[in-house]
Amino acid sequence: MQGLDFTPFIVSLKLAFITTIVLFFVVLPFAWNLSQSKSKFKPLIQSICALPLVLPPTVMGFYILFAFSKNSFIGGFLYEHFGIQLVFTFWGLVFASCIYSLPFMFQPLLSGFESLNKNVIEASYLSGKSKFTTLFKVALPNIKPSLLTALVVTFAHTIGEFGIVLMVGGGVSGETKVASIAIYEFSEILDFKSAHIYSFIMLVMSFVVLLSVYLFNQKAKK
Repeated sequence: MQGLDFTPFIVSLKLAFITTIVLFFVVLPFAWNLSQSKSKFKPLIQSICALPLVLPPTVMGFYILFAFSKNSFIGGFLYEHFGIQLVFTFWGLVFASCIYSLPFMFQPLLSGFESLNKNVIEASYLSGKSKFTTLFKVALPNIKPSLLTALVVTFAHTIGEFGIVLMVGGGVSGETKVASIAIYEFSEILDFKSAHIYSFIMLVMSFVVLLSVYLFNQKAKK
């Protein structure tokens, strides 16, 4: 293992951590309000949020490249007036990852909120508690398995991203080269020893993350 650069793992963990935190605070109030809604547009909103599950990452990556490159209207405006460049930068990866990992945060939280006993929520409102208090003091403590699943699976999924990361971030060392990109590059140059080491570390990390979710959920059901 001597001589290997493990910076891609640091970039991967940093990307996954930031993406998970951003999605949690963005999706939490959105999923909560949608779970309480009876709007006829609810299926449409759910379909849009779940779209990354079935849409090829290269398609999403292409449209992000198209929309935010310096040659596009949006990308050119952001760069010219604010100095913001999303393509081939770390924060561009964060933006792309938030879109692509959205369903993994959204679906568990929405399912958890919808499974809550409506009487408990109504009792909280009748006792004078605000929506904010009801969300954090009543709803969240009662959907701990769903909450943990949303956080952990979003984190794990972001670590394993490849297609959209390659499209939007490329492979800039120390900036956008995550572990999955490093494995791909090792394979291209036939450095299978390094690819095996990186792949094994990714395998162990993914397994440990998923095992922790299942163990917690099993314990929570007892």
